[in-house]
Amino acid sequence: MIRTLVAAALLSTASALPAQTIPSPERIGLLRDAALESDQYAWDITEGLTTEVGPRLAGTEAEARARDWAVRKLTAMGFANARIEPFDMPVWTRGEESAEIIEPFPQKMVVAALGNSASTGPQGVSGEVVAFDSVDALRAAPDSAVRGKIVFIDHRMMANQDGSGYGQFGAPRRQGPTLASQKGAIAIVIRSVGTDHDRLPHTGVMSFDNGAKPIPAGALSVPDAEQMMRIIKRGKPVTMRLVLVSKSVGTRQSGNVIAEVPGRDPSLPPILVSGHLDSWDQGTGAIDDASGVAIAAAAAKRIMDAGRPLRTIRIVWFGAEEVGLFGGLDYRARHGKEPHHALMESDFGADRIYRVNSKLGTARRAEAEAIGKALAPLGIVTGSFEQAEGSDIGPMLADGMPGVGLSQDGTRYFDIHHTANDTLDKVDPAQLRQNVAAWTAVLAVLSGGIEEPKRSKRR
Repeated sequence: MIRTLVAAALLSTASALPAQTIPSPERIGLLRDAALESDQYAWDITEGLTTEVGPRLAGTEAEARARDWAVRKLTAMGFANARIEPFDMPVWTRGEESAEIIEPFPQKMVVAALGNSASTGPQGVSGEVVAFDSVDALRAAPDSAVRGKIVFIDHRMMANQDGSGYGQFGAPRRQGPTLASQKGAIAIVIRSVGTDHDRLPHTGVMSFDNGAKPIPAGALSVPDAEQMMRIIKRGKPVTMRLVLVSKSVGTRQSGNVIAEVPGRDPSLPPILVSGHLDSWDQGTGAIDDASGVAIAAAAAKRIMDAGRPLRTIRIVWFGAEEVGLFGGLDYRARHGKEPHHALMESDFGADRIYRVNSKLGTARRAEAEAIGKALAPLGIVTGSFEQAEGSDIGPMLADGMPGVGLSQDGTRYFDIHHTANDTLDKVDPAQLRQNVAAWTAVLAVLSGGIEEPKRSKRR
């Protein structure tokens, strides 16, 4: 019923649209509200990808299955030219992992290897623990205080709506292993970069820079990290045994999955809508980022259902984001010199969108303002006209490409992020629909007008 009403409204005004105009607020509102009331596409993609493929670690057979699944899915949804653009990348895999305090209070702990961790070997490594409350404290420590020991970095990440703490509190994961290795540590464990108190550690990628020798690197769950600090504060030497049987398996293939809603004018730059297809290997990657690719594709599908947009909408499900933005960088290398009307990415869960930022330039302020007006009924406020965001699209935005960023509520995102708890039940269907409604409204504004297909006359 809703779809019929939308199509009728679009038909009534499509012929009056000049090229590259902004559709009327009424038409945009119909599309937006129809998605908010009922959207089967996003849930279907999220449920299907997490159920039929599951975890999708970059460069592995599982991610390859996900790419094949994605091509079939996008084709079945009616998108054109669904294809894979492959690229090569170094691949790391997880193996057996465990941790335990040997002295002074023997007990097991819950740990996960960080991406690119070196292996301890099956026998593990044992050593005295030396604790620091920050990366800066580790950096300031003399090498003699670290050499031959297992470094532990504690910190506390607080939940917030925009996820801004991730940069600061991710430093122990990103910089700690290199510093610990350079100072002669035999291994490092950190407090998980997360805001939960589940006994589930948060993984994530890191690298060894500046010639640092790879060492075993893991993350303790938040409760175990807090337990570690209580033990250390007892003032007795602490000895830990750590087993992380990780493996670097060499160069393997990943790839970006691309499909399109062809526009009426193929000479116009496309609108890119995206998320990333890969996930970490512990959960099923529901919020990170099955829901993101689903939101992007669902919005494009709703535009396609309503008619043919003036501009082509290009759906890109990036590969190998989690381990180094390989998919985004490959797309940039292939297509970064081509003009794009706007770049968009969904990669911060599936909770409600509360703000829109855009970077379209002063000449396109009318589009940016129209986006803000179209989103206001969803409770979304207009933020900056000078910025947009997205992990895979970030380098291209930095190159000067235009973009739109829809900010999702991240208050609970880092409770789940990069853990075994990232599963389908964490996706709220109502909030997922709000995301699709917002993306649909933005695409309606950017599309340049949606033309209803001609219908045969009754005889």
